[in-house]
Amino acid sequence: MDTVTNIKEWVTDLLEGAVPNIHPMDVVEILIIAIFFYYILVWIKNTRAWMLLRGILVIVIFFIIAGVLQMSTILWLGDKLLSVVIVAIVVVFQPELRHALETIGRTNLLKSFFTMSFGKNRDDRFSDKTVTELVRASYDMGGVKTGALIVVEKEVQLTEYERTGIPVDAILTRQLLINIFEKNTPLHDGAIIVRGDRVVAATCYLPLTDDLALSKDLGTRHRAAVGISEVSDSLTIVVSEETGMISVAENGKLSHDLSEEELTERLTRIQHRDGGKSLRAAENTAEETGEEGKQ
Repeated sequence: MDTVTNIKEWVTDLLEGAVPNIHPMDVVEILIIAIFFYYILVWIKNTRAWMLLRGILVIVIFFIIAGVLQMSTILWLGDKLLSVVIVAIVVVFQPELRHALETIGRTNLLKSFFTMSFGKNRDDRFSDKTVTELVRASYDMGGVKTGALIVVEKEVQLTEYERTGIPVDAILTRQLLINIFEKNTPLHDGAIIVRGDRVVAATCYLPLTDDLALSKDLGTRHRAAVGISEVSDSLTIVVSEETGMISVAENGKLSHDLSEEELTERLTRIQHRDGGKSLRAAENTAEETGEEGKQ
């Protein structure tokens, strides 16, 4: 009996030491912190902060390696520059931080908590119909030399630039795009931003690129298209008012005089959130099937 009693006391002491004493307020604090970090991660994902975060991670890894290798001079420089970097981050992201604080002020936090969606996003950013309408509208406008600037949003939300324009929030159609960019209409000047299957804003102002390698013959539309592609992961379609040619800006690069098939392929590639892996897999499967058929 003494042995059994000793074992029970030992197990009880072990459980009391291993299991923390959790109060209801501790659970509330954990939920608050979890929600706080959830919204921070969503904000990072939907703004340019994600690209900055990746750059910061590279720098952090560099300084970790410097610490392991005892590079004292590099570590000293990093320590002195830390406060400057923090101030620089605040300055660079002042618009996003301001918008985030304004959003918090307007949001019903209790309602947001119960309506949070933790599920996976849809596989497609926009439908096949939107791809068709974008291509048809672009070449219809190119045929009559109507200038256009269409920004197709991907992962990074362009809220900062959306606020510079006029809200539209309409389903994207060929007729809508042609009407927006028709000469001498109120919305024809500036860019439109496409999010999913909808045109969210028109007459938006975009940053101009400082790339001196671009041809001097290119106008403001092309420079704005390259500029927005340098600060986000968007794809921008440009219809030239002088030549009617279609160009696409992506990742800071401008592709000129695209055919309908090439523009459709570019839009289809970014349509899938897996970065075009599904499209490439389908193409590879089709090629293998064709080769087997020939054999």
